[in-house]
Amino acid sequence: MVSSEDSAWDVPPSIFGTRAGGPTVQRLVLGSQLHRLRDSRGITAEQAAEAIRGSHSKISRMEHGRVGFKERDVGDLLTLYGVTDTEERAALLNLAREANTPGWWHTYSDILPAWLEAYVGLEAAASVLRTYEVQLVPGLLQTEEYARALIRQGSAASEEEIARRGELRGSRQEILRRPDAPQLWAVVDEGALRRPVGSTEVIRGQLKHLIEVADHPAVTLQVLPFQVGAHAAMGGPFTILRFAEPDLADVVYIEQLTSALYLDKPVEVDSYLEVMEQLCLQAEPAANTAKLLSQILAET
Repeated sequence: MVSSEDSAWDVPPSIFGTRAGGPTVQRLVLGSQLHRLRDSRGITAEQAAEAIRGSHSKISRMEHGRVGFKERDVGDLLTLYGVTDTEERAALLNLAREANTPGWWHTYSDILPAWLEAYVGLEAAASVLRTYEVQLVPGLLQTEEYARALIRQGSAASEEEIARRGELRGSRQEILRRPDAPQLWAVVDEGALRRPVGSTEVIRGQLKHLIEVADHPAVTLQVLPFQVGAHAAMGGPFTILRFAEPDLADVVYIEQLTSALYLDKPVEVDSYLEVMEQLCLQAEPAANTAKLLSQILAET
Protein backbone atom coordinates (compact mmCIF):
# COMPACT_ATOMS: atom_id res chain seq x y z
CA MET A 1 0.00 0.00 0.00
CA VAL A 2 1.21 3.50 -0.78
CA SER A 3 2.06 5.53 2.30
CA SER A 4 -0.35 8.23 3.48
CA GLU A 5 2.55 10.60 3.01
CA ASP A 6 2.59 9.84 -0.73
CA SER A 7 2.41 12.65 -3.27
CA ALA A 8 -1.31 12.03 -3.74
CA TRP A 9 -1.89 14.53 -0.97
CA ASP A 10 1.30 16.54 -1.39
CA VAL A 11 -0.28 19.88 -2.30
CA PRO A 12 0.65 23.35 -1.11
CA PRO A 13 -1.58 24.77 1.62
CA SER A 14 -3.92 27.63 0.81
CA ILE A 15 -6.28 29.87 2.72
CA PHE A 16 -9.94 29.62 1.86
CA GLY A 17 -12.17 32.65 1.91
CA THR A 18 -15.95 32.86 1.79
CA ARG A 19 -15.87 33.15 -1.99
CA ALA A 20 -14.07 29.84 -2.46
CA GLY A 21 -15.83 27.57 -0.02
CA GLY A 22 -18.96 29.49 0.78
CA PRO A 23 -20.81 28.92 4.04
CA THR A 24 -20.09 25.18 4.13
CA VAL A 25 -16.43 25.50 5.01
CA GLN A 26 -17.15 28.38 7.40
CA ARG A 27 -19.66 26.23 9.27
CA LEU A 28 -17.21 23.35 9.46
CA VAL A 29 -14.39 25.55 10.72
CA LEU A 30 -16.56 27.27 13.33
CA GLY A 31 -18.07 23.98 14.45
CA SER A 32 -14.60 22.50 14.87
CA GLN A 33 -13.47 25.51 16.89
CA LEU A 34 -16.51 25.31 19.18
CA HIS A 35 -15.93 21.59 19.74
CA ARG A 36 -12.26 22.20 20.54
CA LEU A 37 -13.13 24.93 23.03
CA ARG A 38 -15.81 22.85 24.75
CA ASP A 39 -13.58 19.79 24.95
CA SER A 40 -10.64 21.78 26.35
CA ARG A 41 -12.85 23.13 29.15
CA GLY A 42 -14.25 19.72 30.02
CA ILE A 43 -17.82 20.88 29.37
CA THR A 44 -20.38 18.29 28.30
CA ALA A 45 -22.66 18.72 25.30
CA GLU A 46 -25.62 18.73 27.69
CA GLN A 47 -24.15 21.67 29.64
CA ALA A 48 -23.47 23.55 26.42
CA ALA A 49 -27.00 22.86 25.21
CA GLU A 50 -28.45 24.25 28.42
CA ALA A 51 -26.48 27.47 27.96
CA ILE A 52 -28.13 28.13 24.59
CA ARG A 53 -31.54 26.78 25.54
CA GLY A 54 -31.12 23.93 23.08
CA SER A 55 -30.58 20.20 22.98
CA HIS A 56 -27.66 17.79 22.84
CA SER A 57 -28.47 17.12 19.16
CA LYS A 58 -28.31 20.85 18.38
CA ILE A 59 -24.80 21.10 19.83
CA SER A 60 -23.82 18.05 17.80
CA ARG A 61 -25.18 19.57 14.58
CA MET A 62 -23.42 22.86 15.30
CA GLU A 63 -20.09 21.20 16.01
CA HIS A 64 -20.36 19.13 12.82
CA GLY A 65 -21.19 22.24 10.77
CA ARG A 66 -24.57 20.90 9.68
CA VAL A 67 -26.64 23.95 10.59
CA GLY A 68 -26.44 27.72 10.49
CA PHE A 69 -25.35 29.64 13.59
CA LYS A 70 -27.18 32.27 15.61
CA GLU A 71 -24.72 34.89 16.82
CA ARG A 72 -26.46 34.89 20.19
CA ASP A 73 -25.87 31.15 20.57
CA VAL A 74 -22.22 31.43 19.58
CA GLY A 75 -21.74 34.37 21.96
CA ASP A 76 -23.30 32.43 24.86
CA LEU A 77 -21.13 29.40 24.15
CA LEU A 78 -17.97 31.51 24.00
CA THR A 79 -18.86 32.98 27.39
CA LEU A 80 -19.46 29.49 28.78
CA TYR A 81 -16.13 28.34 27.39
CA GLY A 82 -14.31 31.26 28.99
CA VAL A 83 -13.37 33.06 25.77
CA THR A 84 -12.97 36.64 26.94
CA ASP A 85 -10.39 37.96 24.49
CA THR A 86 -12.13 40.63 22.43
CA GLU A 87 -10.34 39.86 19.17
CA GLU A 88 -10.89 36.10 19.45
CA ARG A 89 -14.59 36.58 20.18
CA ALA A 90 -14.96 39.03 17.31
CA ALA A 91 -13.25 36.64 14.88
CA LEU A 92 -15.49 33.72 15.83
CA LEU A 93 -18.65 35.83 15.75
CA ASN A 94 -17.67 37.11 12.31
CA LEU A 95 -17.19 33.49 11.22
CA ALA A 96 -20.74 32.80 12.43
CA ARG A 97 -22.03 35.62 10.23
CA GLU A 98 -20.10 34.29 7.22
CA ALA A 99 -21.45 30.80 7.87
CA ASN A 100 -24.97 32.14 7.37
CA THR A 101 -24.21 33.76 4.01
CA PRO A 102 -25.89 31.83 1.18
CA GLY A 103 -23.49 30.04 -1.17
CA TRP A 104 -23.62 30.59 -4.93
CA TRP A 105 -25.55 27.32 -5.23
CA HIS A 106 -28.43 28.80 -3.23
CA THR A 107 -29.88 30.12 -6.50
CA TYR A 108 -30.36 26.49 -7.54
CA SER A 109 -32.20 25.51 -4.36
CA ASP A 110 -35.31 24.68 -6.40
CA ILE A 111 -33.52 21.78 -8.12
CA LEU A 112 -30.75 20.98 -5.61
CA PRO A 113 -31.66 18.26 -3.10
CA ALA A 114 -30.73 19.01 0.50
CA TRP A 115 -28.53 15.92 0.67
CA LEU A 116 -26.51 17.13 -2.33
CA GLU A 117 -26.24 20.77 -1.25
CA ALA A 118 -23.68 19.93 1.43
CA TYR A 119 -21.49 18.16 -1.12
CA VAL A 120 -21.50 21.12 -3.52
CA GLY A 121 -20.17 23.29 -0.70
CA LEU A 122 -17.53 20.74 0.29
CA GLU A 123 -16.47 20.32 -3.34
CA ALA A 124 -16.01 24.08 -3.69
CA ALA A 125 -13.87 24.20 -0.55
CA ALA A 126 -11.70 21.13 -1.12
CA SER A 127 -8.01 21.36 -1.94
CA VAL A 128 -7.87 17.77 -3.20
CA LEU A 129 -10.60 15.50 -4.56
CA ARG A 130 -9.97 11.83 -5.26
CA THR A 131 -12.81 10.02 -6.97
CA TYR A 132 -13.60 6.60 -8.39
CA GLU A 133 -16.38 6.20 -10.95
CA VAL A 134 -17.60 2.88 -12.29
CA GLN A 135 -20.66 3.82 -14.39
CA LEU A 136 -20.25 7.46 -15.42
CA VAL A 137 -17.70 10.11 -16.25
CA PRO A 138 -17.00 12.13 -13.07
CA GLY A 139 -19.29 15.17 -12.81
CA LEU A 140 -16.45 17.70 -12.85
CA LEU A 141 -15.23 16.27 -16.17
CA GLN A 142 -18.56 15.93 -17.99
CA THR A 143 -19.39 17.94 -21.08
CA GLU A 144 -22.65 19.89 -21.13
CA GLU A 145 -24.13 17.53 -23.73
CA TYR A 146 -23.15 14.42 -21.76
CA ALA A 147 -24.58 15.87 -18.53
CA ARG A 148 -27.89 16.76 -20.18
CA ALA A 149 -28.15 13.30 -21.75
CA LEU A 150 -27.69 11.76 -18.31
CA ILE A 151 -30.36 13.98 -16.79
CA ARG A 152 -32.82 13.13 -19.55
CA GLN A 153 -32.24 9.40 -19.11
CA GLY A 154 -32.41 9.52 -15.33
CA SER A 155 -35.60 11.49 -14.79
CA ALA A 156 -38.77 12.86 -16.32
CA ALA A 157 -37.58 16.43 -15.85
CA SER A 158 -38.84 19.25 -18.05
CA GLU A 159 -36.50 20.88 -20.54
CA GLU A 160 -36.32 23.92 -18.26
CA GLU A 161 -35.25 21.79 -15.30
CA ILE A 162 -32.76 19.90 -17.45
CA ALA A 163 -31.25 23.22 -18.51
CA ARG A 164 -31.07 24.41 -14.88
CA ARG A 165 -29.43 21.21 -13.70
CA GLY A 166 -26.99 21.45 -16.58
CA GLU A 167 -26.14 25.02 -15.52
CA LEU A 168 -25.54 23.82 -11.97
CA ARG A 169 -23.13 21.16 -13.21
CA GLY A 170 -21.30 23.77 -15.27
CA SER A 171 -21.08 26.12 -12.29
CA ARG A 172 -19.55 23.36 -10.17
CA GLN A 173 -16.87 22.85 -12.83
CA GLU A 174 -15.73 26.45 -12.40
CA ILE A 175 -13.51 25.33 -9.51
CA LEU A 176 -11.11 23.79 -12.03
CA ARG A 177 -10.73 27.21 -13.68
CA ARG A 178 -9.80 29.00 -10.47
CA PRO A 179 -6.19 30.13 -9.95
CA ASP A 180 -6.23 27.98 -6.81
CA ALA A 181 -7.96 25.04 -8.47
CA PRO A 182 -8.15 21.91 -6.34
CA GLN A 183 -6.19 18.83 -7.36
CA LEU A 184 -8.60 16.33 -8.93
CA TRP A 185 -7.40 12.73 -9.11
CA ALA A 186 -9.97 10.54 -10.86
CA VAL A 187 -9.90 6.81 -11.54
CA VAL A 188 -12.57 5.90 -14.10
CA ASP A 189 -13.60 2.36 -14.92
CA GLU A 190 -13.26 1.46 -18.60
CA GLY A 191 -16.96 0.57 -18.62
CA ALA A 192 -17.91 4.18 -17.89
CA LEU A 193 -15.97 5.30 -20.94
CA ARG A 194 -17.57 2.75 -23.24
CA ARG A 195 -21.13 3.09 -21.93
CA PRO A 196 -23.37 4.86 -24.49
CA VAL A 197 -24.83 8.05 -23.06
CA GLY A 198 -26.95 10.02 -25.49
CA SER A 199 -25.96 9.93 -29.15
CA THR A 200 -22.69 8.74 -30.64
CA GLU A 201 -21.74 12.40 -31.11
CA VAL A 202 -22.30 13.06 -27.40
CA ILE A 203 -20.06 10.23 -26.23
CA ARG A 204 -17.39 11.07 -28.82
CA GLY A 205 -17.46 14.69 -27.67
CA GLN A 206 -17.08 13.51 -24.09
CA LEU A 207 -14.08 11.34 -24.91
CA LYS A 208 -12.40 14.19 -26.80
CA HIS A 209 -12.99 16.44 -23.80
CA LEU A 210 -11.36 13.90 -21.48
CA ILE A 211 -8.33 13.71 -23.75
CA GLU A 212 -7.99 17.49 -23.48
CA VAL A 213 -8.63 17.70 -19.74
CA ALA A 214 -6.08 14.95 -19.06
CA ASP A 215 -3.46 17.64 -19.74
CA HIS A 216 -4.97 20.04 -17.19
CA PRO A 217 -2.31 20.79 -14.53
CA ALA A 218 -4.83 20.21 -11.74
CA VAL A 219 -6.19 16.91 -13.10
CA THR A 220 -4.80 13.39 -12.85
CA LEU A 221 -6.95 10.94 -14.82
CA GLN A 222 -6.46 7.17 -14.80
CA VAL A 223 -8.41 4.41 -16.52
CA LEU A 224 -9.14 1.13 -14.72
CA PRO A 225 -9.21 -1.44 -17.55
CA PHE A 226 -11.52 -4.45 -17.73
CA GLN A 227 -8.53 -6.76 -17.53
CA VAL A 228 -8.00 -5.84 -13.87
CA GLY A 229 -11.03 -7.97 -13.04
CA ALA A 230 -12.47 -7.93 -9.52
CA HIS A 231 -11.10 -5.24 -7.22
CA ALA A 232 -11.64 -3.62 -3.81
CA ALA A 233 -14.03 -0.91 -5.08
CA MET A 234 -16.62 -3.22 -6.64
CA GLY A 235 -19.15 -1.79 -4.17
CA GLY A 236 -19.51 1.42 -6.13
CA PRO A 237 -18.24 4.96 -6.71
CA PHE A 238 -17.01 7.31 -3.99
CA THR A 239 -15.16 10.59 -3.55
CA ILE A 240 -12.64 11.56 -0.89
CA LEU A 241 -12.31 15.27 -0.15
CA ARG A 242 -9.38 16.87 1.64
CA PHE A 243 -9.17 20.50 2.80
CA ALA A 244 -6.28 22.88 3.29
CA GLU A 245 -7.85 24.17 6.51
CA PRO A 246 -6.09 22.14 9.26
CA ASP A 247 -9.22 21.98 11.43
CA LEU A 248 -11.20 20.13 8.76
CA ALA A 249 -11.07 16.35 8.56
CA ASP A 250 -11.19 14.40 5.30
CA VAL A 251 -14.68 13.44 4.13
CA VAL A 252 -15.80 10.46 2.06
CA TYR A 253 -18.88 11.12 -0.07
CA ILE A 254 -21.00 8.24 -1.33
CA GLU A 255 -23.98 9.18 -3.46
CA GLN A 256 -27.08 7.01 -3.53
CA LEU A 257 -30.27 7.23 -5.58
CA THR A 258 -32.18 9.60 -3.29
CA SER A 259 -29.64 10.38 -0.56
CA ALA A 260 -25.94 10.39 0.24
CA LEU A 261 -23.52 9.31 2.94
CA TYR A 262 -20.86 11.60 4.41
CA LEU A 263 -18.19 9.69 6.32
CA ASP A 264 -15.59 11.51 8.40
CA LYS A 265 -14.53 9.04 11.09
CA PRO A 266 -10.78 8.40 10.68
CA VAL A 267 -11.18 4.61 10.56
CA GLU A 268 -13.76 4.89 7.76
CA VAL A 269 -11.80 7.46 5.78
CA ASP A 270 -8.60 5.40 6.10
CA SER A 271 -10.39 2.36 4.65
CA TYR A 272 -11.44 4.32 1.58
CA LEU A 273 -8.01 5.87 1.23
CA GLU A 274 -6.48 2.42 1.19
CA VAL A 275 -8.91 1.27 -1.51
CA MET A 276 -8.19 4.39 -3.55
CA GLU A 277 -4.46 3.75 -3.34
CA GLN A 278 -5.03 0.19 -4.58
CA LEU A 279 -7.12 1.47 -7.49
CA CYS A 280 -4.43 3.96 -8.50
CA LEU A 281 -1.86 1.15 -8.54
CA GLN A 282 -4.13 -1.19 -10.54
CA ALA A 283 -5.23 1.44 -13.05
CA GLU A 284 -3.18 2.32 -16.10
CA PRO A 285 -0.62 5.07 -15.39
CA ALA A 286 -1.88 8.59 -16.06
CA ALA A 287 0.76 8.91 -18.81
CA ASN A 288 -1.18 6.29 -20.80
CA THR A 289 -4.60 7.92 -20.40
CA ALA A 290 -4.68 9.98 -23.59
CA LYS A 291 -3.61 6.95 -25.64
CA LEU A 292 -6.28 4.73 -24.09
CA LEU A 293 -8.98 7.35 -24.58
CA SER A 294 -7.94 7.77 -28.22
CA GLN A 295 -8.26 4.02 -28.74
CA ILE A 296 -11.76 4.00 -27.23
CA LEU A 297 -12.69 7.04 -29.33
CA ALA A 298 -11.54 5.28 -32.51
CA GLU A 299 -13.77 2.31 -31.63
CA THR A 300 -16.82 4.48 -30.87
